[in-house]
Amino acid sequence: MRMQWPRVTMLGISVTALALALQSSRAQEVVAPTSAPTVQTTGDLPTQKAADLDATPTGGISQAAPDVGGAAILVNADVAAQPPTVGSAPTPAAEPASTPAPALEASKPASEMTPDAAIKQALEALAKEPVRNLAARREREAITAFYAARAYAPLWIEKDVWSDAAKSALARLEHADEDGLMLKHGALPVLDAKSTADRAATDLALSLAVVVYGREASGSRIDPQSIDKLITEKPDVAEPAHILATVATAPDAGAALRGFNPTQSGYLALREKLIELRREKPKSTDRVASGPTLKVGMKDPRVPVIRARFGLDARPLAESADDLLYDTRVASAVADFQRSIGLPDSGQLTTRTVSALSGGDPARLEADIIANMERWRWRARGEAAERIEVNIPDFTVRLFRDNAEFYKARVIVGKPTNQTPVFSNRMQFIEVNPYWNVPDSIVKKEMMPKIAEDPTYLQKLGYEVSTAKNGRLIVRQPPGEKNALGRIKFMFPNQHAVYLHDTPTRGLFANAMRDYSHGCVRLDQPFKFAEILLGKENGWTEERIRKLIGGKNETIHLPHAVDIHIGYYTAFVDEAGKLQLREDIYGYSAKVRAALGLDG
Repeated sequence: MRMQWPRVTMLGISVTALALALQSSRAQEVVAPTSAPTVQTTGDLPTQKAADLDATPTGGISQAAPDVGGAAILVNADVAAQPPTVGSAPTPAAEPASTPAPALEASKPASEMTPDAAIKQALEALAKEPVRNLAARREREAITAFYAARAYAPLWIEKDVWSDAAKSALARLEHADEDGLMLKHGALPVLDAKSTADRAATDLALSLAVVVYGREASGSRIDPQSIDKLITEKPDVAEPAHILATVATAPDAGAALRGFNPTQSGYLALREKLIELRREKPKSTDRVASGPTLKVGMKDPRVPVIRARFGLDARPLAESADDLLYDTRVASAVADFQRSIGLPDSGQLTTRTVSALSGGDPARLEADIIANMERWRWRARGEAAERIEVNIPDFTVRLFRDNAEFYKARVIVGKPTNQTPVFSNRMQFIEVNPYWNVPDSIVKKEMMPKIAEDPTYLQKLGYEVSTAKNGRLIVRQPPGEKNALGRIKFMFPNQHAVYLHDTPTRGLFANAMRDYSHGCVRLDQPFKFAEILLGKENGWTEERIRKLIGGKNETIHLPHAVDIHIGYYTAFVDEAGKLQLREDIYGYSAKVRAALGLDG
């Protein structure tokens, strides 16, 4: 279903409010005398031109402006009723305007206003409207400066009709929902106005809508730090002037506007799944009843519902005609489903599988996809053809070369209480036989209580202990088979002091849920990973690297630095083009959905 564009505020002002403000100004212009006489005032008030005052018809009776949006506007209802304040300070002389020509047009009737004067008047009306926040004020000021730099010439209207760029931009705005954008602060303008002033308001309204789209597409909707302090990706939100200049001058304005969305393959794949989900009819919502775990060979009245859910109604004649039989075809379909949502793919109908099957809500799935698309906006645009991708909820690391998956391995990530941070960096070198410099947080929370019970606790475990000048306890674990980092670590110096490394507790890699670390990422096959990064062609075989074990601490620089992204994606598309879902172990997807208003 195509998104309905609400008449709501854009950058702190509604299109309706802008139209009302302009209509009020036009009403004032109509009643203003052609030649503006001076008005004599009493006390210390200066003499002003009538055109500079809110004009009131003879006798001080309010005049209703033409009806706009169903509401008449009273012009200067109480100007004449309020006497001047005696003894008030004189009003200082106004500074001369930097672009005086449009200002002179303001005293003309609406039918005689030039487009540039009308644009300037529309911007002045915009400046008087209240703003939501400081960011909205700055956006408004930037748009005003953009128009001023082009002498207030209309940007989207040529000879009283939409330009080709405007039509293209409007077409993209109509399909903003394809990128999960709702543009809550925007309304789609319609060019049906007759007067120059109305066309100016419409031109400005399209600029506002384009700016809102460009900024939301580039990541303005959510501050990642509001989701969690350990998310240190920072979206590069586009500036209004850059958005307007890029879109208005592009050969294809709509494509240029869409280009403010992420361009990474992971985002684009999710975008296609979102479109596909909305295009397809909702699948069966029949709930699967609870019951015992089903294995191949068992019979159960729930089997026909499972068959229908996976489109297995047509049974081969060679198989048993008993529809209650949980056979290999059903088990295989269940295993595929389990794999797609991150459950162990046993093929058995477990309690968790039944829950997932019964909770299949297209609206919730759509919200999850959009929440994951939003997190792609936080990363820098573009992606290197060679890169390392760690997906925390998927417990995997992938190495891409020529933009194709080259290597994949299991990883262990941080516990919910010791989360792995989300950030990007560049892997630069590898350490064999590493020291483990124990983080202060672990020393304070985990080691100090044990030292209080046994002062020799650290020495018994072989840790090296020293004290800094400020009295801080420095603890490090020397290389060895018991070292928490294992035999090798992969370094990309960062503010979190997090890296990829080996581990002596290798049995944990067999578990489906692998959130056990203090924040670093533990690798299942670290020496194979090192061989790939260093290169066999450079003489660095896995065998050669293993021969360094037990020796001195040694640093080996990569042939070239490699981009590494530690991300958090509970929905992603795999190499086979299938949508994969994972458990929201840190609750980030839930927080993003709430921030975007997708849960209500």
